[in-house]
Amino acid sequence: MKPVERAKLVRSLRQESRRLRLLVLVVGFFLVTLTFVVVSKPDALLFNLNGRLSVDQAPRSLLIRQRVNADSRRSADTLPAAENPKVVDEEEGGEDASAKGTSEEEKRLLGSEPEQRKNKEATASELLGGGGEEDKKGKEDGHQQHHKVTLPTVSNYTIHDAEDTDNGMQEDGKTDAHKRDIVEGSLQPETDNVEWNKQPLCDFSNFRANVCEMRGNIRIHPSASSVMYMEPPSSNRNELWKVKPYPRKGDELCLSHITELTVKSSKVAPECTKFHNVPVVVFALTGYTGNLFHDFTDVLVPLFTTASEFNGEVQFLITDMAIWWTRKYKVLFDKLSKYPLIDFNNDDQVHCVKHAIVGLHAYMEFTIDSSKAPHNYSMVDFNRFMRRTYSLPRDVVTALGEIPKTKPRLLIISRQRTRMFLNLNEIVAMAEEIGYDVVVEEANVSSDLSHFGKVVNSVDVMMGVHGAGLTNCVFLPQNATLIQIVPWGGLDWISRIDFGNPAEQMGLRYNQYSIGVHESSLTDQYSLDHEIFTNPLSFHKHGFEFVRQTFMDKQNVRLDCNRFRHVLLEALDQLNQ
Repeated sequence: MKPVERAKLVRSLRQESRRLRLLVLVVGFFLVTLTFVVVSKPDALLFNLNGRLSVDQAPRSLLIRQRVNADSRRSADTLPAAENPKVVDEEEGGEDASAKGTSEEEKRLLGSEPEQRKNKEATASELLGGGGEEDKKGKEDGHQQHHKVTLPTVSNYTIHDAEDTDNGMQEDGKTDAHKRDIVEGSLQPETDNVEWNKQPLCDFSNFRANVCEMRGNIRIHPSASSVMYMEPPSSNRNELWKVKPYPRKGDELCLSHITELTVKSSKVAPECTKFHNVPVVVFALTGYTGNLFHDFTDVLVPLFTTASEFNGEVQFLITDMAIWWTRKYKVLFDKLSKYPLIDFNNDDQVHCVKHAIVGLHAYMEFTIDSSKAPHNYSMVDFNRFMRRTYSLPRDVVTALGEIPKTKPRLLIISRQRTRMFLNLNEIVAMAEEIGYDVVVEEANVSSDLSHFGKVVNSVDVMMGVHGAGLTNCVFLPQNATLIQIVPWGGLDWISRIDFGNPAEQMGLRYNQYSIGVHESSLTDQYSLDHEIFTNPLSFHKHGFEFVRQTFMDKQNVRLDCNRFRHVLLEALDQLNQ
């Protein structure tokens, strides 16, 4: 072969070699791309040039996977209390989940597949939040981006406010069609959870309070005094309950002033006008509120027990609202909820919610049953909550001598109308002689709670005659001592229930001093041989109202300082322990 022909042949082979290498690269890139699509997005193979496959043609595995992805973007509070919600990575498909749906639901879910692809992957730290941690927010490309946050609640309730800005998911920009989609979709309960569907909407077993709790598609219609649980098509609940959401069950006089609500299951309801992405708690005020003790035992302690688990992400709807009362306790409402209070009786909206509680969890007077309360909350937790809410400095009393030249402080709660100390100056002098730095304050409905809380928190021992003023013990530091003076009349049992048990459950030391006949002002009204002294318990058969008028409203105390002295000395000894 001639040299010229050999050179041409070599050049030709080189060109063919380059073409072959290029073809190999193209084929290799195509295979890698195809492999990636098959592994990470198998559903991409199900769509031809003419668009999507019909629902009937689509494989069942895809429908299940897409339903799991759609459910993972819903707020987990649509799940039943017994089920632990899981945050599913929307790119991984959630193969472990299983779900069933009607053909209408499947079509809706298939139609939302491009929206699923828009969601970005999130790290575990972005998906899960610790106790009390607020929702984290970020901005990218000028749009608001939200992350899921799982709060440590008894039901592992997940606050999920993820919003797709491309689809107009912002609350202010929702279209009617999209609102209907929310009602029919994200607010619809999980029908395949048999355990939740078996539970009644309300629990009337508690002797103190009736409470209804619902998860799913719920409509609250204040104008009709109704709360409706929207049944899924397969449900046959047919429930109807009448509830007065104030924890004085059986007290007809008290409850006669409370608005009665109808809680029922229904398949027909008015259209929503206001949407809530957080749980809603409906409860009443009026009742006996206005008395400090009842403010706490009937409302504030039950409200803490019911709402604390939501870490502020909860909306309050209040029936029979007293504006002055909500202003007095505004700092507490602000601590329990991040949202403005809604006056139920003057509201004309139809509220759409996914988790509703009607009524408050309440137990014995001024106490929390930690075995039944969410998160096993106790009065120790409530005592801590009060100190932190009012930014009080002392969490625990200091032992005597720990701070040089500092006397133990004694607070005497005085009264001006009934159950007064008739020899207050003598009591103060005796306490100072023992070694106390004495403070005298009067507690009443008009007292500045913030100021009074600071005074109470600054003392080591607090004493007073049985009455609402002793409720201020909620501000005492741990291991402080509460001394309750019990008036004459066989009132030891009610005094122990109202303040003794709660004080001990708060981590306080408690002493109870029952006065003798000679310490009661009733001796000025009755002879010593009167039945009121010889058999005071016989008066109890006439009912509590008679007992209150006889032994509480018409009696004052003249404390025997010699007899009472050892009680204050015992409190000093306890401060040394």
